[in-house]
Amino acid sequence: MALSLKPLHDQVIVITGASSGIGLSTALKAAKKGAKVVLASRNGDALAKIEQQIKNEGGQAIYVVADVGRQEDIHKIADAAIGRFGGFDTWVNDAGVSIYGRLEEVSDEDNRRLFDTNFWGLVYGSLAAAQHLKSRNGGAIINLGSVLSDVAIPIQGMYSASKHAVKGFTDALRMELEDDNAPISVTLIKPAAINTPYTEHARNYMDEEPTLPPPVYQPEEVADAILYAATHPQRDLFIGSGGKIMSSMNKYAPGVMDWVGENMMIKQQKKNEPAHHHEGSLHHPGQDGEIYGNYDGHVQKSVYTRAKINPVITGVAIATASAAALALLGKNSLKKLDRDLVNKKK
Repeated sequence: MALSLKPLHDQVIVITGASSGIGLSTALKAAKKGAKVVLASRNGDALAKIEQQIKNEGGQAIYVVADVGRQEDIHKIADAAIGRFGGFDTWVNDAGVSIYGRLEEVSDEDNRRLFDTNFWGLVYGSLAAAQHLKSRNGGAIINLGSVLSDVAIPIQGMYSASKHAVKGFTDALRMELEDDNAPISVTLIKPAAINTPYTEHARNYMDEEPTLPPPVYQPEEVADAILYAATHPQRDLFIGSGGKIMSSMNKYAPGVMDWVGENMMIKQQKKNEPAHHHEGSLHHPGQDGEIYGNYDGHVQKSVYTRAKINPVITGVAIATASAAALALLGKNSLKKLDRDLVNKKK
């Protein structure tokens, strides 16, 4: 079934997790392009400032204080969009949080809370959006997964599990809506590491301060992909060639990715300094209002992702992806991998 989505300036867009990071970047970009924006998160003070900023710049926005892990709060968001703007055309499920710690260390309470936000919040939002969009002649549901929807990494095991669950749900929802001939596009966005306040918001069980494993990309790359999916039906979109490479390697050479996880990923998620925080914003709103995080390494743009939403530069993206693959493993790591594989055969 051919789907046709409205241009952004004719849309009402709901964004959860809108008070920081990817959600905030997406909201500001959407408003500048003329979309009416419904901002949702747990942090009312931050949302009020963002709403005012959008209005000061000539845009239209409302905010709703909501915990996406509560189904009644999801309905509150939908009702606010309908009450103020008559409905919505795109629903973006962006709210999410992580936990840094070994699986045996993390409490059941923390694990369940993570799933309430990352998985159940997305489920509640998607189903509420689908119900409304069926009555509105269609629209888009855009879910934030991760490269960790395809690849698990140590230290963030339960976050990886939640993003695997997000992928399974999103794919099943897409198929069911297509079977119903519902004019709804369902997109899964799979970012690699993104320089947002992700690590500051994460619950941290480690003695060291958490950080992001490279390569790390700018939040705007994700926001642009989300807004592209809001106007151009997409099944899924990777953010960053590094993420695409990891997913492909895990599919065709899972043993190699296990080796990378065991030998590289644990160290790459720890800073060489004591932890500054442990609680994060898992159970309570954190310090919001910022798009960018505190990553102190190189942060890059994604030619690969830009090629996916602009086919003119596809050739450049392929070359960039190849270079990123070498950078991801590194010459010395490849030599060590070769030795390990030889020893295993012996």
